[in-house]
Amino acid sequence: MLEIQGLDAAIAGTQILRGAALHVPHNKTVGLVGRNGAGKTTTMRAVMGLLRADSGRILIDGTDVTDQPAHTRAFMGVGYMPEDRRLIPEFTVENNILLPIRAVNAPIDQKRLNWVYELLPEIGRFKDRRALQLSGGQQKLVALGRALIIGKQMLLLDEPFEGVAPALAQRLMEVIGTLRSEGLSVLLSESDAVHSTHLLDSLYVIERGEVREKRTAEA
Repeated sequence: MLEIQGLDAAIAGTQILRGAALHVPHNKTVGLVGRNGAGKTTTMRAVMGLLRADSGRILIDGTDVTDQPAHTRAFMGVGYMPEDRRLIPEFTVENNILLPIRAVNAPIDQKRLNWVYELLPEIGRFKDRRALQLSGGQQKLVALGRALIIGKQMLLLDEPFEGVAPALAQRLMEVIGTLRSEGLSVLLSESDAVHSTHLLDSLYVIERGEVREKRTAEA
């Protein structure tokens, strides 16, 4: 579903990614593990078209999107949950969830929205509440719902368990664990694989912008 080949990327003139390469097969959950600053978020932003690659290729479902604008990912069914949530505080939960659909002027899929609320009933209960009224953990769930509303083929989840209480981390693990039955491919980043080992089909380790090893999640 996702293929990254020899990806180089820089931020403000500083080289971050150095020949990064990884593969996320269809209907598999793949981990990208590395310390803070290793290049996890930069990798995800490059895949989403939010950061221009200097060289290399990014293919989604066989289509080269390396030089394509960010909004094309929405039409390809790719959802993104950034580490810092990026919700609009004054918007309601539901408006935040629907934001990627409205951004590309696509019709609202009420069936899909209902499915998101069934999967995450916690956010369904406060769908009319403004995002600024939510706890950090609740905001994480909303950010996941926003990724799911558009991510019908693939999800990129950047540090989904970072900074959340253990109970919420467990809840997020449960939800992510159900996504395989929905046919979704998932790329999930963490500082370590403590939370996600049992969720992963394979695991990549990134150091200083280079993918240094790949192993099965059990290794």
